[in-house]
Amino acid sequence: MRKLMNKKSSNMIALAPNTSNKRETVCIFGTGDFGRALGHKMIQSGYPVVYGSRSTQISNLIPKGAEVMGHAEAAQKAAIIIIAIQRQHYNFLTPLAEVLRGKVLVDISNNLKLNQYPESNAEHLAQLLPGSKVVKAFNTVSAWALQSGTLDASRQVFVCGDDVEAKQMVMNIVRALGLTPLDKGSLLAAQEIENYPLQLFPMWKFPIFLSLGLTAFFFFYCVALDIIYTYIYENNNFSFFIAITIPNRVCPVMALILLALVYLPGIFAAIIQLYRGTKYRRFPDWLDKWMLCRKQLGLIALAFASLHVVFTLVTPLRAFVSWRTSKRIISQVLNNKTEPLDHTNAWLSDSYLALGILGFFLFVLLGITSLPSVSNNVNWREFRFVQSKLGYLSLILCTAHTLVYGGKWFLSPSAYKWYLPDIYILSLIIPCAVLVVKFLLIFPCVDKPLTQIRQGWERNPKYSEQSNYIINKSAV
Repeated sequence: MRKLMNKKSSNMIALAPNTSNKRETVCIFGTGDFGRALGHKMIQSGYPVVYGSRSTQISNLIPKGAEVMGHAEAAQKAAIIIIAIQRQHYNFLTPLAEVLRGKVLVDISNNLKLNQYPESNAEHLAQLLPGSKVVKAFNTVSAWALQSGTLDASRQVFVCGDDVEAKQMVMNIVRALGLTPLDKGSLLAAQEIENYPLQLFPMWKFPIFLSLGLTAFFFFYCVALDIIYTYIYENNNFSFFIAITIPNRVCPVMALILLALVYLPGIFAAIIQLYRGTKYRRFPDWLDKWMLCRKQLGLIALAFASLHVVFTLVTPLRAFVSWRTSKRIISQVLNNKTEPLDHTNAWLSDSYLALGILGFFLFVLLGITSLPSVSNNVNWREFRFVQSKLGYLSLILCTAHTLVYGGKWFLSPSAYKWYLPDIYILSLIIPCAVLVVKFLLIFPCVDKPLTQIRQGWERNPKYSEQSNYIINKSAV
């Protein structure tokens, strides 16, 4: 009976909640927007929070449940202290060196300019307080993201520090707040982490500049052929084409070319791997950078395609279109003649519209799956199927849409004003080249060795061994 009671009591203890597993107290130096938002988030996650401040009076802005004390008194109550103040105010920490000795100091500060100081703020803090364990974290998260529950912001938090145990303690807090810590190594990485929030679209510069350059080229190309040429040789003033007609020609051209440029680096990579016979050699730098910005190129292409859809939908509302339609009707009335339905043109118009609708639908699907919230919920095979297989299908449909619409100008002498090809002819060069080479790459005689290379097979293993030997020797 006593054994049974002991067994039952042990089971009850095992099932009872562990009330001793209470989270450690966290101290925050600074009661600004970020300090308050971080403290509020920590209290919600079960952390006791104490603020170290010059003023010990509790205001309405301080999160409910937090204590406010002087800096020295607050630091004594916690092993982890978050420094939520700017670098220029770090000097007040020097008199607290003994109190902060052995404590984990989390530097969350940012600068106003890239590489504003010779060393990072975290390294400067470590120099001021050599007896403390400095960790860099939370500087890539905004106060607004913490207040909104990080639902509409990045959950990734970069963490770096020289003390492994201190860094692990901070990463545990990051996880408890519902964020994702990313270990960036030692405190030497703090400069890079501090520069990260100051970079303005680092992966978008090349795609944006490329898009602006191509857009300007095609815009002035159309102005020259559709406005200047007709004014000189036909004495027609079509300057109003600048508002809708020309943008509606430039946007689909840009969408198609940029979509082809998304898949062109993959073609180059396959050719290089086939030529080298190995996957263990780096691609050229220009190709590496190109492949890294494919997502941005695709999203810009989707933006141009969406503008093309909007411009096309408003076309019937234009005064020029209404005038041209009424002129045709009046001409038929005056001539007492009705134009019969041209079934060929009817088929062509319906075909290119259908191809455009299907291509745009897949285009939108590609854009949706590139969003982090969607791509994180699919596995690699699903993501690759959408981005590769459906992506190429979208390129085929969009290329066919342009071919059916603008193909009639290929053999028409009137389309070559000043002996220059129409804009739609130019837009088909890169997409057609990509599709033709991709068609050749899927032949078994090419695809099989390419697949073997990507699985680790090498045509000349000796070269790989020599390159590895050189790398290891240079490292020594």
